[in-house]
Amino acid sequence: MSVEKKAVPAKSIKKILISQARPESEKSPYFDLEKKHKVSLHFHPLIQLVPIAAKDFRKNKIDIAVFTAVVFTSKHAIDHFFRTCDELKVNINQDTKYFCITESVALYLQKFIMYRKRKVFFGADGTNKKLFDVLNKHKGNENFLYVCSENQQDNEIVNWLKDHECKFDLGYMYRTEFSDVKKVLDEHCFDIICLFTPSGLKSLFQNMPKFKQNGTAIGAFGSSTCKAVEDAGLQLHIKVPSPQTPSMIAGLEQFLSSISKKK
Repeated sequence: MSVEKKAVPAKSIKKILISQARPESEKSPYFDLEKKHKVSLHFHPLIQLVPIAAKDFRKNKIDIAVFTAVVFTSKHAIDHFFRTCDELKVNINQDTKYFCITESVALYLQKFIMYRKRKVFFGADGTNKKLFDVLNKHKGNENFLYVCSENQQDNEIVNWLKDHECKFDLGYMYRTEFSDVKKVLDEHCFDIICLFTPSGLKSLFQNMPKFKQNGTAIGAFGSSTCKAVEDAGLQLHIKVPSPQTPSMIAGLEQFLSSISKKK
């Protein structure tokens, strides 16, 4: 997406950048949306998550076994948590509670544990505020481990835990690195760019220092990503999750349908 090109008007959406890996299943709702609205979806992660080896995690002197609750804001965090536990041969107490940013993330735990509602909790609409509502009910009784990237945490969550005097620690089990997507961005003029983390936005500017929005629609998932987009002076068109649009797919569907109605 060359900065010299004039952005395609929103009323004629053709190409959409999804800054995540392409779904493994061809039955993904993304492809149903692609066919319905006759658009071209391009899947290119703007960031890469690099595992922190167990031997390096040990240097932080964090004993995973002492925590009674774990906070997850992504499926990646869940993967790295259980990977680290496996490498360290840590047995997780069956009474450990899990607090997740969305129901989708919570359900992903079924890959690793026997899912029981009495120990798995999630926010009602995927926002930090609703996650805090759930955490608030348990803050006095739990010792929280917030699993996050070594160089990219959600400061809003960290500050909330501090401000509410929660007993917690940060579990750095992976780090975020920018992907080299200069060629992809230069070759395509994307009409919509969908971002999922503040790091994804930083990577966009890293790959295209002179990036100008010029009519390109921006979609952002999560309150921290939305805030990063707005703080960067960009116009935000798709803000998810919300009660009406719990996922990026739902947000895109609503946005594309609204454009179709205007034609």
